[in-house]
Amino acid sequence: MIAVIPVRNGVLPLGADEAAAEAGWQSLIIGTGTAQAASELGGHVQVMELSEYGPALAAAGARPHLVEVNVVLPASADGRDLAPRLAVLLDRPLYAPATRVADDVIELSRLGGLALQTIEPARLFVATLQPGVRGVDGRPDANEITTLHNETLDDTPQLPDAEVLEVLPPDPATIDLSESPRILGGGAGLDSQPRFDQLSRIAARLGASVGATRVITDRQWIGHERQIGTTGVVVNPDVYLAFGISGAVQHTSGLGSPSHIVAVNTDPHCPMMHMADLAIVADANSVLDALEELLDG
Repeated sequence: MIAVIPVRNGVLPLGADEAAAEAGWQSLIIGTGTAQAASELGGHVQVMELSEYGPALAAAGARPHLVEVNVVLPASADGRDLAPRLAVLLDRPLYAPATRVADDVIELSRLGGLALQTIEPARLFVATLQPGVRGVDGRPDANEITTLHNETLDDTPQLPDAEVLEVLPPDPATIDLSESPRILGGGAGLDSQPRFDQLSRIAARLGASVGATRVITDRQWIGHERQIGTTGVVVNPDVYLAFGISGAVQHTSGLGSPSHIVAVNTDPHCPMMHMADLAIVADANSVLDALEELLDG
């Protein structure tokens, strides 16, 4: 199995390391800035540099190097775009989104994460792996990087593809939570809907996105697209700040592996406080008031 990872300007997409780990650290990085991306990934990495990233060109370039091998891609935005193109070119079924990918068995997320479907895949297939569900273990200490020449693109320079008009910086307020590097989450410990307006203001000042637990989205204090957990969005931020969240398993199982967790709760023994790198025993509402005053000052 091999992980195919599309990159733009040397930036690895969300879930790239998990896809590489699922493939035994055998990867093909294709796009722009591939050498930089390869140095951050680890394992045996083949790189193919494009003059500019495009999904049709990337699929055509990758195709000759994927004969008789199963393919897994991260279910990032570019991964989800590239995967069906590869499946068509290789004449294989596409399995998406998966929570586990092996040559002989695949687990697929169904019904918005409420159920897992275990299937025996075709002999050769393409799959996308949902970021944040696997984690990364056994990362190799060193890289082995091989540069591939893209002969396919030399022969087919006029492949139709989407045209990039402009690349806009991500807006933390509207970015897909699964892609957000910083998240402020609110739970039942927050006393009213206006607290989430306050949380949004603070998040904007910190360049972060807003998330919530299911009890909050059920109360309609915030949209369901902001719900984190097995029945919501699976995330994997660098920093997660949890305000008034006790840490039920339905929520924490959707957190991935944040690099840093800060939790604010009146209960020092709740699961979220035990998961936190910094646990603050205090009323989350009062902490939000103090934090907003500090930022305004």
